[in-house]
Amino acid sequence: MSPSHKHVRGECLAVREVLNRVGDKWSVLIVALLGDQPKRFSELRRMIEGISQRMLTLTLKGLERDGLLTRTVYPTIPPRVEYQLTNLGRSLLIPITGLANWAGENRQKIQDAREKYDARHSKNLPLATPMTAAH
Repeated sequence: MSPSHKHVRGECLAVREVLNRVGDKWSVLIVALLGDQPKRFSELRRMIEGISQRMLTLTLKGLERDGLLTRTVYPTIPPRVEYQLTNLGRSLLIPITGLANWAGENRQKIQDAREKYDARHSKNLPLATPMTAAH
């Protein structure tokens, strides 16, 4: 394998690893919500419709492990826990914002393309026939 292939392969691996983190259902939303100020677990849970307590916990731990946020426990009763973006996490806001803007600008074009594709390809599908059991 040539050195240039190793470089491209390494870049692909790096991109895949990052996309595994930020490409899940919740991580980008959590990073965006933490963009303006630290938030408590309960605040995040209220702000994110449809996320379970377990999934929020797992996603926050993953983001913390990847260095995108910090978790601070305050010695109060009950303990207060806040999550805040690190510098690395804040740097992720730039591409996330760009992607969100692009998606907003192109959402209708994508929907139109899907409808055209579906209409074109649904005509080519054979009619469903009942399967008979083999004897």
